[in-house]
Amino acid sequence: MRRVRFHKNGDPEVLRVEEAGVPRPGPGELLLRTEAIGVTLPVVRKVREGGIPLPASPGGEVAGEIVAVGPEVTGFAAGGRVTGLCFGAAYADHVLLHSAMASPVPDGASATDAVALVRCGLVALGAYEAARPAEGESVLVTGAASGVGHLAVQLARARGARRVVGAVGSAAKADFVRSLGADEVITYAELGDGGRTAPVDIVLDAVGGELLSPAVAALAPGGRLVAYSSGGGTVEAYDLPAGAKSAIGFQMALVARDRPALMERWRRELWELFFAGRLRPRVHAELPLEDAATAHRMIESRVNEGKVVLRPV
Repeated sequence: MRRVRFHKNGDPEVLRVEEAGVPRPGPGELLLRTEAIGVTLPVVRKVREGGIPLPASPGGEVAGEIVAVGPEVTGFAAGGRVTGLCFGAAYADHVLLHSAMASPVPDGASATDAVALVRCGLVALGAYEAARPAEGESVLVTGAASGVGHLAVQLARARGARRVVGAVGSAAKADFVRSLGADEVITYAELGDGGRTAPVDIVLDAVGGELLSPAVAALAPGGRLVAYSSGGGTVEAYDLPAGAKSAIGFQMALVARDRPALMERWRRELWELFFAGRLRPRVHAELPLEDAATAHRMIESRVNEGKVVLRPV
């Protein structure tokens, strides 16, 4: 089989396609013939900056057909189509996926649909629910053109937000974000200037860093900032009390570990909205494994509008 590996950290060009034997599923594992692989910013950063033992193959969302099941697997069988998150060795035409991380791909949905919708949608929906939204509130989404952000914009609208604002790094993405249902689109520079948009009840922040302070400033009294990015940053405590504002952290891994029933409910909602035409995952590019470096450059340069996907076949 073919897989993408890197033997040192650095630019995306460190990614190389290699030949390897097809792995055998162990206890609780599924062997998939991969049809689509999602590229994520945290993984792109690990390739550049480190944090995992080398040599390594990047992790990511995957979708494909089950070709074998390991011992102790229940509820799945060869021939079924599933999607899920691989923490490593996802960039390959065959992957091992733990059954606890797998969920079925419904009839009528493609592997690309599944990779673009499920994991990113779970993060977007989970971050939105972490804010405890009330119908009719206003929402600002940073990273609004990203794989997660473009779904968050749509989910806020589908969940009854009165006003949805998308924040993006470049004004060139404004038309795309408006096509998702955003009422307004502003750039990060405009958000940082303040006063470029009316205050909002909720900010869903996928960027972090220097954007956190203007994001808090954009909140109305009683507003809530939900931070779910891997970009770091600091919220000044004295910015919160005067307006009775809150800063909330959200991490998908904790929900997956501790609240599987909630995860399943969220998955059902995502697919229901998808088949109703109210949630449309967008794909910026579908590339072969050999172009993994190109996919990573797209994510690093923030040019993508929607999800970037690798297609092994």
